[in-house]
Parts: sequence; structure tokens; C-alpha cells
Amino acid sequence: MSSLAFYRGIYTEEHIQQVYGTPQLPPSSLAGWLKGRLLRGCQCSREGTLRLLRHWLPITAWLPGYRPKEWLLGDMVAGLTVGIIHIPQGMAFALLTSVAPVYGLYTSFFPVVLYMLFGTGRHVSTGTFAVVSLMTGSAVERLVPGPLEPNATSSEELAQIEGQRIGLAAAIAFLMGLLMMTMFALRLGALSTFLSEPIVQAFTNGAALHVLVSQLQSLLGLPLHRPDGCFTLYKMLTSVVEALPLTNVAELLISGLCLGVLVPIKEINRRYQSRLPTPIPGEIVMVLVATGICFASSLDTRYNVQIVGHLPAGFPQPQLPALRSLPHVIGDTIAVTFVAYAVSVSLAMIYADKHHYSIDPNQELLAHGLANLVSSLFTCFPSSATLATTSILESAGGHTQLSGLFSSVVVLVVLLWIGPLFYYLPKAVLACINVTSLRQMFLQFQNLPELWRISRIDFAVWVVTLLAVVVLNVDLGLAVGVVFSMVTVVCRTQRYRAGGFLSLGLVPLPLLRQCLEVPGLKILSYPAPIYYGNRGFFREALSHLLGLRSGFWVTLLRRAVPSVPPGAVQVVILDCSGVAFVDSAGAHLLIQVLWAEGGVGVGPVSGTQTIGGSVAGTQEIGFGGWQA
Repeated sequence: MSSLAFYRGIYTEEHIQQVYGTPQLPPSSLAGWLKGRLLRGCQCSREGTLRLLRHWLPITAWLPGYRPKEWLLGDMVAGLTVGIIHIPQGMAFALLTSVAPVYGLYTSFFPVVLYMLFGTGRHVSTGTFAVVSLMTGSAVERLVPGPLEPNATSSEELAQIEGQRIGLAAAIAFLMGLLMMTMFALRLGALSTFLSEPIVQAFTNGAALHVLVSQLQSLLGLPLHRPDGCFTLYKMLTSVVEALPLTNVAELLISGLCLGVLVPIKEINRRYQSRLPTPIPGEIVMVLVATGICFASSLDTRYNVQIVGHLPAGFPQPQLPALRSLPHVIGDTIAVTFVAYAVSVSLAMIYADKHHYSIDPNQELLAHGLANLVSSLFTCFPSSATLATTSILESAGGHTQLSGLFSSVVVLVVLLWIGPLFYYLPKAVLACINVTSLRQMFLQFQNLPELWRISRIDFAVWVVTLLAVVVLNVDLGLAVGVVFSMVTVVCRTQRYRAGGFLSLGLVPLPLLRQCLEVPGLKILSYPAPIYYGNRGFFREALSHLLGLRSGFWVTLLRRAVPSVPPGAVQVVILDCSGVAFVDSAGAHLLIQVLWAEGGVGVGPVSGTQTIGGSVAGTQEIGFGGWQA
């Protein structure tokens, strides 16, 4: 049995007060407590102001320490690559939102700049996202339905419908920004802890199926309205099957050729990712080629192929969105807000864990809230972090948020000068770009066998969330997944507590106000489950107790054992006897801690759990669980 023996004198309460002094008790009255809080809150110093500025405006914290020789080239290459992807993807996702493609370019510019200033995710790419665009487009289609025969409608009527639609989409973005800012003020960023990786992965897969089915009408050239409510997927499939005789053969051929080119390019980019300096920009090449062919062959007039049309050059004039429509979109906006924040903060956490830094979930609310609130004044629809471009940004060598500056420069060039050249771009090409952008979401099915081996309950959460999203709808499916996940946590916690009693004995020791520690040794007990809901608190608590800076605890922990100064922590013992269960997220966290480089050892402490007393102040303490 591993044991530790130390000697100390027996203290009395009077002796403790003589050595350490009488503790200061908090004010007994509510008025005294409020007075103390107000006095502390009204105090202002230069250091406090700078600390608050660095916290609320993260660029002032990371930009002074920027290392150009190491990071600038990677940020520039990654930013330019993502900027090129933003152009066709922004126009394509604008179609999902049921607005003109130029508004997708606006949404690919303004939120990127704002997130660079206020965001904490170094590898997060913001802009248009398929799931958020689809949910916004459903509300737009319901409140402002478009004509089934665009060619039979006058240009004035089409322009009026288009203005109403973008005003409504901008209003959703405006209200979404207000909701996120309110959540930031109430410090509700901790809600992100209830979004486990199985929930987010299953949700994005289910939403990808909705996006795929919604694009069938554009791939086939069918004039259909987008259904809403529950069972949307089946309603859309039924409408497509019934309208198959109306398929536009020219648009079907365009879609087949585009998919035949884009899918192999995506596969080449995936297989040879390590060998390619940057991914092959198949989307922008296809956009240029299709635009040229459509212009030369007059496909729009000869075969009734739907094209993008006029893209105005320059910036939009700032204007208020259609605020009068806010009461009609409150329900839709709440759903879009939680979905956008869930995807954004989950992506930020995934890449922060991969590159060993931390994000502030509450600050992410401020960043995305400001991005949507300000962007809505420039006729932008709701934005969030994007799965495809975030992956490209990280794989292309991006290091910091500065890559967003180069991405926005590419979009700015298109807005100012190149945009009108896309007049003859077929909308079927944009639908193909939407479909191929979902590929990475569907690749998450490959994680299911590993998830089954790690935690079958997490596997059940994944399956239930996916089925709920597919059968019901995107927003309801996410709610069902979160509720089911919380039910599993409650059930597991209750089950382990019911049979997890420990037999404790009375220790003949006087009660001490603070424990006496052995220099160089930390013995930490964590009497709670380690799962996705508290992994952030576990990490921060461990960092605090070990005296490590938040955000760099993994790196510093690796260096703790090989070379430490006198008096520093040399041995850390984690008592996990009180840990009821560990899920897949908690297992990954423990692996990072226990198997860190630098000589950290791990192994079970043999023997039973005992805390026994002895005479003359000698104590022998044995700990069950794991030691590092």
C-alpha cells in the first residue's frame, strides 16, 4: 500500500487563532453585503481597466505577442484559402436563406472582421453556415413566400419580394445578436457545457440531411416551396417526387457535371491533405468555368436555366432591418440562436483542445452577438462559425485570428470589383457547392465505432439526437438531444450514488481551518463524475490548485516533473475514489493529464482506502484511485 507519513503537533482552536489570526466573517446583513460589493465594483485602477479591456477585446491581448516569423505566413495562406472558399459558399448558402447571393458575400465579410476583434477561438472561421442558413430560410419562406413562376413575375414585384426577404433575414440576425448580448450580460456562456460532442456531431449530421434534401429542387430545377414544421424532411421528399416530371434537363446535366468534378476534388484534398500546400479550390474554379459556359451558350434564355443575376458592386448602405417583423420571428430566432451558438462554441472548444489553449464561452457570446447585431445593419443574415472553412483554416496552417483579416480582404475585392462578373452563374452550381460542403459532416459517422467502445450511453445520445433531428426538425431535434443527454446524466449519477457508499470512520483529530501540506506534494480528491458537463470546471480547478495559468495548463503540466524549482509541485496524486463515472469527453481530458509528456507516470494505488490515525500526531494516509 502506498503511504505517506508525517509528524506535526496537535493544535487547539486557541492555538490556531494565535498563529493564523481570527478569520474575517462576511457581513451578516444583506445591506452590508451589497455595500461591500458596490464598493469593490466601483473601484477602478489602470491595471483593472487594462485587464477588462484585454478580457472584452481579446485582440489587445494576443496581438502584442504576435510572432510574425512563425505565424504570419501560415495565417496569410490559410486566410486567403478560406477567403476563396467564402465566395462560392457565401452565395450558395444565401440560396438556403432564400435571399439573393450578394447578401451571402456581405455575410462572409462583416462577421469575419468583428470576430477577429472579439473572438477567442484562434482557428474559428465565421460566416455563412448551412444549418443556420437553412433554419433562417425556413422562416423567410413561411413569412414571405416567393412566386412559383419567377419568369411570369415582373421585375418590380421580384425586387419587392427580395427586399422583404432580406429585411426579414436581417431582422432575425438583429434579434439573434440581442439575445446573445443578453446571454453574455447574464453570463450564460456556461450553457455550452451541456452540449456534448455526441450531441453536436449527431445534430450536424441530421441537419446536413435536411440541407441535402432542400437542395434537390435546385439540382433538378423544380419550382417548389420549402415546407416548415415537423416532418419537414418527408414533406420535401414527397414534393420532389411528385414534381419529378417538371425536371429541367439542362439544370440536371449541369448538376451532374458539377458533382462529378467537385466530389473527386474533395476526395483528393482529403487523401493528400498533408502533401498539398493548400487545398485545391475546386469551388471557385467551377464557378468561373460555369459562368463562362453559361454566358457563351446563353443557357438562361435558351434552356430556362436559373442564374444568379446582377450582383451590385460596393458596400451596402447601413439601414435598420425590418424591426416590425420581430414579434413574428421570436420563436425561430431563439432556435437559430441556440443552434448557432452550439455549433460555434463546440467548434472553438474542439480546436482549442487540439492545440492546447482555452476559449471563453461567455466571450464567444459577445463576439458572435456583436457580429450578428452589427452585420444586420448592413443587410446580412445570421452567421456563425462554419464547419468546413474552420477545418480548412486549421489544416492550411492558420495560427491566430489574424487569418480572418486575409479572408475578409479576398471577399472585399470581390464585393468592390469582381462581383458583377458572376451575373451568368447558374444557381444549380451553387446547389452543388452546398451538397459537397456537407461531406465533412457526414464523415462524422466514422466516429461511431469508437464512441460505442468508449461509452454506449454516449452512443445512445448520438442516435437519439440524430433520429430526432431527422424525424422532427432541426431545432426540436437539438432540444430532444439535450434533454435526453441530461436524463442520462441524472440516471447515471443516481445509479452510482445509490450503490456507491463508503464506510467512513471517526478520525481522532482536532478540526483544522486549513490542511498542512507536504512541500512538493499535492494530493487532490475530486468527489464528482468527470463528464462533458464539468470538464471545464475540472480543468480550471486543477490548474488553480497546481498554480498553473489557465489556458496553458497542459503544457506546463508536462514540464512540472522533469525540471522544477525548489518548493514547486513535484508529485501530484489524484484521488479518484469519489468519481462515479467518466464519459468520452472526461476520458480524453484525463488522458491529456495523465499521459502528458515529460515523465508523468500513471498507475493505480494499491491497497484499500484508509485514513487512519496514530498516536503522537503521526498520520499514515493511503489513497485509492490513480496517481500521476
